[in-house]
Amino acid sequence: MAEDWMQDATRRAKAALISTTEPNAARVADFLYGGQSNFEADRKAARTLAAAAPSIVDIAPAVRAFQRRALTFLVAEAGVTQFLDIGFGLPLVGATHNVTQSLAPESRIAYVDNDPMVLSHARALLKSAPGGAVGYVDADVRDPGSIIAGAQQILDFSRPVAVLLLFTLAYVQDPAQAAMVVSLLMSSVPPGSCFAMYHLTSDLDPALAEAARQWNKMMPLQPITLRSRAEVADLMTGLETVPPGVAPITEWRAAPDDPHLEHTVPIYAAIARKP
Repeated sequence: MAEDWMQDATRRAKAALISTTEPNAARVADFLYGGQSNFEADRKAARTLAAAAPSIVDIAPAVRAFQRRALTFLVAEAGVTQFLDIGFGLPLVGATHNVTQSLAPESRIAYVDNDPMVLSHARALLKSAPGGAVGYVDADVRDPGSIIAGAQQILDFSRPVAVLLLFTLAYVQDPAQAAMVVSLLMSSVPPGSCFAMYHLTSDLDPALAEAARQWNKMMPLQPITLRSRAEVADLMTGLETVPPGVAPITEWRAAPDDPHLEHTVPIYAAIARKP
């Protein structure tokens, strides 16, 4: 009981830090994805970013389509039914458990984030299908030890796990630290596990550099880093990439029902296996 009280007190303290007058990365993304969990400061920031790089408006549908394709591959082809989704953002239709449990109802998902608004929405809205499990870990992407410790309450680390870092590594500016995060997470899961990611790029849309500069100016506590294709590939050293390897997100196993997009989407995507 005391532990529950401490957890609730910590959550309340974090919730008190939520500002509605300054943009927040999760809420800006929520607006771009067509969500309702955002404020005028977030909407203004999103419009500024889209003005700097119009391709930003096509990121949401491209990401949704890739996530559906990637999760379907992980369940149907790789046979994985456990997912560690780190930095999942505000809940949306098509969240990891929606897709995976529609394919394998026994799927277990550990969601990880350290944004109090994200976690509050998740606990209220994201529920598991019968036979599976959904749980939440309050941790930062830069702290793999805390992530694994929390996820062990939800997932069985003696069986393969799919580690999902969808956009999240853009928040880890130092390349050595980003590579270390991937290495430590994948060292904690058994052979046969998978790693899936997508990452904002520095070499597909020159305008994105200005949008990233604007982002970092507006959200100095949540700065992002763009990476080239080679830099994204370096993050997966020691893993076996699944064909087609590191590819533009709209080209990674594109499907006939993918949305038609006006712009080149400045994101690389990849899935890799732990041998």
